[in-house]
Amino acid sequence: MTRDDGARLINGPETANTTLLLAHGAGAPMDSPWMNTVAEGIGNCGVRVVRFEFPYMQRSRELGRRCGPDRLPKLLDAYREEVIREQQRQEGANLFIAGKSLGGRIASLLIDTLSDVQGCLCLGYPFHPPGQPESLRTDHLEVMHSPCLILQGERDSFGRREEVERYPLAASVELTWLQSGDHSFKPTKASGLTESDNLQAAIDHCQNFMTHHQRG
Repeated sequence: MTRDDGARLINGPETANTTLLLAHGAGAPMDSPWMNTVAEGIGNCGVRVVRFEFPYMQRSRELGRRCGPDRLPKLLDAYREEVIREQQRQEGANLFIAGKSLGGRIASLLIDTLSDVQGCLCLGYPFHPPGQPESLRTDHLEVMHSPCLILQGERDSFGRREEVERYPLAASVELTWLQSGDHSFKPTKASGLTESDNLQAAIDHCQNFMTHHQRG
């Protein structure tokens, strides 16, 4: 793992022909243990993984206290700037955008407005706030044209399997379930799986999705 002059974290080979731009969730920074594991795992598959932080998380670091997420327009602008930066760095390379929870939601809201981005990956999508299944965040997912992979724990409080499978999502949206997983894919002990098992499964699914949708 390296850190560039923009305070971003980079895993995987700099010469890779595929880059994954990976955003954090609402409450944990880009270098949380979960983000480290996923970024390192995907990087080890030969993908260049670039992590960045939204402005509110940068403020949290500077102030030494937790700051709440910025409003949606600022989050979208920040992510869009990172996409442009990557496209300028290596024109013609494969670029995918992704994020955990909030980061994935922002990526999914952007993907249909972007050119020359091969797809979007959402790692634990926040379909609705916990305990508020009526407050859905799915309008754009019902009409999405771009390839999108949503990896979701079966018992995720932001969208359980029995709920999500009833949603009228677009044909371009691929749903893949992590057995017995919560919002961070951690399974129950009764499942016989470990957190490492589900994280490795998530990494494998991400790699397969990018391989399928990359150019050349």
